Parts: sequence; C-alpha cells; structure tokens
Amino acid sequence: MDIGRVGVWTRMDGMAVGAAAEFAQRIEGLGYGALWIPDAFGRDPFAHASWLLSKTSKLVLGTGVVNIHLREAQATACAQKELHDQSGGRFLLGLGVSHSTMIEGLFHRDYPKPVPSMRAYLDAMEDSMWWGPELEGTPPVVLAALGPLMIKLAGERTLGAHPFFAPPENTKRTREILGPTPWLCPEQKVLLETDPEKARARARAAMAGPLTMPNYRRNLMRSGFEEKELDEGGNDRVVDAVVAWGDLDAIGQRVQDHLDAGATHVCIQPLSAADPTKPDLELLEALAPRLCGGQ
Repeated sequence: MDIGRVGVWTRMDGMAVGAAAEFAQRIEGLGYGALWIPDAFGRDPFAHASWLLSKTSKLVLGTGVVNIHLREAQATACAQKELHDQSGGRFLLGLGVSHSTMIEGLFHRDYPKPVPSMRAYLDAMEDSMWWGPELEGTPPVVLAALGPLMIKLAGERTLGAHPFFAPPENTKRTREILGPTPWLCPEQKVLLETDPEKARARARAAMAGPLTMPNYRRNLMRSGFEEKELDEGGNDRVVDAVVAWGDLDAIGQRVQDHLDAGATHVCIQPLSAADPTKPDLELLEALAPRLCGGQ
C-alpha cells in the first residue's frame, strides 16, 4: 500500500452520495494519497468506504478511526477483509478506543482501560473467522495512539499510529517511541485565513469538541501545555499549535514540520472559513501542487 506523504482527513456526512464520490475523485485527481473518514454519528465508515472505493481507482480509503467499543471484533475483521478484497488492497483500517466521555456519557457503558481493551480487540480480530476468498496480502491496521503505551502497541501489533489533534512536537515524541519503521500518520487541521482574529475564531470552533475530551487534553499537556491553557476554547498558543492557519506557505510549512519530525504521511483536515459543515476543496486544490508533487 502506498499512501504518499500527504492525504486528506475530512467529514463527508453531510454530502449526498454523488457529491461524496465526486469529492473523492477530485482528491484522487489532485494527487493526494489517501482519504481518511471518521466514525461518529453520520455515515457508517465501512459502507461509505465501499462506495468511495468503487468510485476511485488508486486512492486509499482510511478510517480515522473506527470505534472499537461500538463493533464486535469479528464484524470489524470481516468488514476489513471484504473492503480489502473489493478494492484490491486500498483500504486502511484505523482503530481507536474513543473517549470515556463518549462511552460513559452517551452510551452509558463502562469505559475499560484503553491499552488492554485494544490489545484484546486485536487478538480477537486475529482469531476471527473468515469464510470469504483467500486474500492477497494482509489487510493493514493503524491505531489512534496518543499515550506511550498505546504507541508501543501500535508499533508492535499494527502498521503504525494515526494521532489526531496534536502538534508536530507530538509527532516527534511518537516517532521516538515507535522507532524508525512503523507508519506515523498524524492529522493536521489547516485553514486558509491570514487574519489572526478570524483564524483563531474558526479554529476554536473546530477545537471545541476535542478540547473537552480527556485523552486529547492529556496529550496536549505531554506536548508542553498547561491544563489552564486548554480551558475556554484554548489560549492562542494552543490554537496556533493545533490548527495551521495563514497563507499557503504557512500551511505547507506546518505539514513539512510533521514530516521533519518523523511523520510518514500527514492527513490534512481542510477547515472552511465559509461553511463549517464542508471541507475546503479550494484550499486542497491550492495546496496540491506543493504538497502532492512527487508523491
């Protein structure tokens, strides 16, 4: 599997299926190596990936990430293998343990210890039954790994790590724990806006949910932020670290910062200043020549 140096992470839940297919085709045509889609409260990631894979020819579809507490490992393993088979090996399964606030608050279930629960889930996937055809190659997995123990598990048991909502300092620390070989695919929010006040207001809107989640807050503190900096939407230092805003040069430099820190592949999330429900395709088009040339 070749996902190139740069891909796109975005929510497509509000798009009609035809528009979603056209968006994926445009991303493929621009030269981005992968399109990452979430698992939350919209389209089912496996059904959606199947649709998008059927409408593209070389683009890798990744999940960023499937919540292991919402699906039995047997079902996930079969879905992964089916998509691997359908696409000729263009499906990348990202798995994550979600957050205690979501599992306990929304689903009223106990939130188990993250690393043991992920290890048990990977064991169950490996032991799952598959009555489909013999597959070419091994369907790949990456983990949403932030803490050191989950990062180590990602390096030992999967293709690598897919951190979310984290600055380049986190990429450097993660690479040091992973070692030189495993994949490291951080997500990076990007915004084409040079006015600091407007940029930070839009960035804070995108950061509002993650800043309430303990896993992300703890990880930002690992990167050197104090907890008080994370409150009330985050201070300017936090905002500027998590969201790359400014002109194309500034955004391109942030992507390069992740690559220089050890990233294998950077998943850019293009925030739209005009419509927060949709990705900024014009920004992706403008960035493609500098980010995708030579991929």
